[in-house]
Amino acid sequence: MDNQVPARIANILINALKGGVVPRVGLEYITVGRAQEIAAILYDIDMISDGGASFRFIVGKYGSGKSFLLQTIRNYATAKGFAVVDADLSPERRFAGTKGQGLATYKELIQNLSTKSKPDGGALPLVLERWISGIQSAIKAQSDADGDAFDRQVEKQIYAVASSLEGMVNGFEFAKAIVTYWRAYRQDDAAMKSNVLKWFRGEYTSRKEAKADLGINFIVTDETWYDFLKIFAMFLVSAGFKGLLVVIDELVNIFKIPNSITRQNNYEKILTMYNDVLQGKASHIGFLMGGTPQCIEDKYKGLFSYEALRSRLAEGHFAADGLKDLSAPIIRLQMLTQEEMYVLVEKLRDIHAQLYKYTPTITHEDLVYFLTVEYNRVGADTHITPREVIRDFIELVNILHQNPQKRVADILGSNSFELAKGGLSDEELHADFREFEV
Repeated sequence: MDNQVPARIANILINALKGGVVPRVGLEYITVGRAQEIAAILYDIDMISDGGASFRFIVGKYGSGKSFLLQTIRNYATAKGFAVVDADLSPERRFAGTKGQGLATYKELIQNLSTKSKPDGGALPLVLERWISGIQSAIKAQSDADGDAFDRQVEKQIYAVASSLEGMVNGFEFAKAIVTYWRAYRQDDAAMKSNVLKWFRGEYTSRKEAKADLGINFIVTDETWYDFLKIFAMFLVSAGFKGLLVVIDELVNIFKIPNSITRQNNYEKILTMYNDVLQGKASHIGFLMGGTPQCIEDKYKGLFSYEALRSRLAEGHFAADGLKDLSAPIIRLQMLTQEEMYVLVEKLRDIHAQLYKYTPTITHEDLVYFLTVEYNRVGADTHITPREVIRDFIELVNILHQNPQKRVADILGSNSFELAKGGLSDEELHADFREFEV
């Protein structure tokens, strides 16, 4: 293939996709389709870097490529100079709850803080060090001061950044923490730096403990975690980042909450975030949330069961099949077309061959044959997803590689078409893929 994929990336791609999960790296090598959706979200990202804010729901069926798109955007954003936090919701991680579920989501987000130089999470210490070294570099460029005089100028600039955050909700405490971190950094006090990181990560369980360790009579809680994300966004900009992108997947876990009051409390938190973005109360921050159509549209338990959200998010009268408003807050993912799936399996064939250092033997006709069988299984018209096709294909190329004497027809079976759709002719079944014939 033209685009050589590093062996480490190729290995991650093949293993992750075979296991049915979205790889965190290398997605640019296998992205097909979705050009309009990606362009719309990249426009949002430009707006965030200019000081704006955005909020989008990415909605698609299981296996439709929703999580794949979220990861693709996450990688794009870090490459563009953003910090990204991401988390999957679960019964233990929600937006609000009586057992610290909101705080648990915050902890997961901050733990997964990623940047271009640290794309796999855990970037908080790096961000703080970069912030301090950035201020030191700026002072060095402007002044000949050294020793204590230099430290005083750095501290003055750090206080200037801190004071700019103090006007925000909980900003005073946040500012105090970053000044405390600077002092620990200057004194090479590893224990104090560790305590400040613990505080930023939301790991203190009582204000008394935080007060004793840091002199800060405040901790991140279920009620305050979202305000903290907004402060983090502003702080990250002062540390040289373009902004903060917050990626939250598996909204279906809110839909699954059995207690209606708890569900409503979670939807109310989403509404608060959404309103903040639209009313200009948030800056340099973007939210991407992934969910299934049911968890959004179900009028009894979904997002649309909360009238204030339904009235804001429901489509107007003009969006219909084939006509999408990609500036709307909800981006709906259609399944990849059969043509796009052909391009994808062709890419995967070449990546597999490159990884295991062999010349691909699967021909154009073999790929058409494989996809025809996949798309003509009973029930495939409503239930087949890219995830299933990809898993089947990687299994196929693995078997062919391990058994070079076999051909595709041997593995799929020469009677695959008849089994797939009750005896239709090869000619009828190939009709869908006529555009690929060379």
